[in-house]
Amino acid sequence: MSSKVMLASDAVRRFVSSGDCISFGGFTVNRNPVALVHEVIRQGINNLHAVLHSGSQVLDLLIGANLASLVEIAYGANGRFATTCVRFRKAVEEGTITVEDYTNYQITLRFMAGAMGVPYLPTYSGLGSDIVSKWGFDEKLREARASLQDKKLIVERSPFSDASQLVLVPAVNPDVTLLHVHQASEDGIARIQGLSFTDIEQARASEHVILSCEELVPSEQLRKDPWLNCFPHTIVDAVVHQPHGAHPTACYRCYDYDATHLDEYRNIAMDDSEFYEYLETYIFGVNDFSEYLALIGRDRLEEIKASPKLGYKQRGFAI
Repeated sequence: MSSKVMLASDAVRRFVSSGDCISFGGFTVNRNPVALVHEVIRQGINNLHAVLHSGSQVLDLLIGANLASLVEIAYGANGRFATTCVRFRKAVEEGTITVEDYTNYQITLRFMAGAMGVPYLPTYSGLGSDIVSKWGFDEKLREARASLQDKKLIVERSPFSDASQLVLVPAVNPDVTLLHVHQASEDGIARIQGLSFTDIEQARASEHVILSCEELVPSEQLRKDPWLNCFPHTIVDAVVHQPHGAHPTACYRCYDYDATHLDEYRNIAMDDSEFYEYLETYIFGVNDFSEYLALIGRDRLEEIKASPKLGYKQRGFAI
């Protein structure tokens, strides 16, 4: 099979366009496709409609760089470092982005419906809450943006029981999904170790999929144990070999999140001029993610290396 391996710059230039509906894998400070999003920002791809489960660093960077105009999300935070992502919150408060929120389970079902090729899926999730009654997008915006559904959701009685109400959530089919995985082959087979979150459903629901990976391995190696693989080659468009491609978020069994960097980032993100200086230093001031990692430093990367037993950095505990 032909190789799908390419540079991040080439993959993003080929498969991501301004105005796209874009989705990101990972969950809060775990396995964000940071290297790929750095490239989206470097290329200035704007007016993006972001749909994601529990966004973190990549969401905050994208919004802070003024490249996202619409966001559909369940949760946006950098864990204990920012219970709501700083630039995300600032943009919502200032009205520079438009947001519509769902429950975590509703977002999962929306990706699942997209992956299944059905128009919606039913759930009880959200009943009795403002998630059902408060919508972020008005009718005019929904008509103007092709990637938005006509309705956020529909509440109706089950056709099988007059006493039961259901929330019907619409499918979402992103133009492109960006993911970071543990292993991938040249032809696009990919494997995630540990929790996959909603990455599988997102990928299957999307028109295009770009993967960055910690390790590029022969296709034959992954085909030996196919039940461990998360993505077949048929749904992957590009493979970018980028070790530490999720930094400063964690990649289970490879490295932990970079607490020092995330802590510093939270403080930087609170100030406009410091945040733009951050972008200039770590994204626009380098040619690629390898140069970004050089700025982080080998000592820091060694410090967050995962323990083989735990899958995360070994930490001491005070008694």
